[in-house]
Amino acid sequence: MAHTPPLHPAPIELRRIETNGIHANVAVAGSGPAVVLLHGFPHTWRLWSEIIGPLSAQYRVIAPDLRGFGATTRAADGYDAGTLATDIAGILDALGEPTAAVVAIDAGTPVAVLLALRHPDRIRRLVVMEALLGRLPGAEDFLAAGPPWWFGFHAVPGLAESVLLGHEARYIDWFLTTGTRGRGVRADIRDAFADAYTGQDALRCAFSYYRALPASAHQIDLALADNRLTTRTLAIGAHPVGDALEQQLRPIADDLVGQVIPDCGHIIPLDRPHELLDLVMPFLEADSTRIRRETQACS
Repeated sequence: MAHTPPLHPAPIELRRIETNGIHANVAVAGSGPAVVLLHGFPHTWRLWSEIIGPLSAQYRVIAPDLRGFGATTRAADGYDAGTLATDIAGILDALGEPTAAVVAIDAGTPVAVLLALRHPDRIRRLVVMEALLGRLPGAEDFLAAGPPWWFGFHAVPGLAESVLLGHEARYIDWFLTTGTRGRGVRADIRDAFADAYTGQDALRCAFSYYRALPASAHQIDLALADNRLTTRTLAIGAHPVGDALEQQLRPIADDLVGQVIPDCGHIIPLDRPHELLDLVMPFLEADSTRIRRETQACS
């Protein structure tokens, strides 16, 4: 039978899922074709608080805390994009989802792209936002003055976590304020993010993503040596990345659409959730319509 979406957003269930040697904290809501949401820094699954409800009216939404973040295992290693992609594939396996659309931002973007490159049969649609993708050309204008200052600060082993210990909330606040162009985020989400990044081990995990960037870039290069990105992809930019990610993807993607949301900060799902949904929902709907037709044909 064809899937009939519910009229209202579905309740969110938090599940503990074993995958790739860790236990992931995963928010799951709704039913229908699977849509995976991958956050970045300094976020948890609650980055998608304004997005999950509308999506869950038509889809099975799967929003994990990435390795080391939130309530997911603070692993000693494995913060490269390739290991993280394996984490997500394992979550899909555990939930019985053979395919999914993936929506990712910031540190989640290389993970999503590697998933699509390694498992093109599993990733139906790809939405990526506000990130740079390894060493791929196309981001020269964005990087003309050098990478953002915190990339170097976070990359030095042991430094940032020792300097910031006891000042985590103020540091996270800076990113939340800057990432929304001064508008800030809801107090409950701000507090949840601050709590998730408090303590030396929490900070160590967060900064491990930056320390693994060279390995992640190498993995992307290897994946592209013999492959192209064949998954239909939507690249969304805002401030400050703009269309840099789209320009990186353009030479390697077979089916790419690019959009930039005006007057929007880096943290798109919290700064401009309605504008984001206006782009994402039609993009996903074309895919879900195809799935429903195929289901009807087989029933």
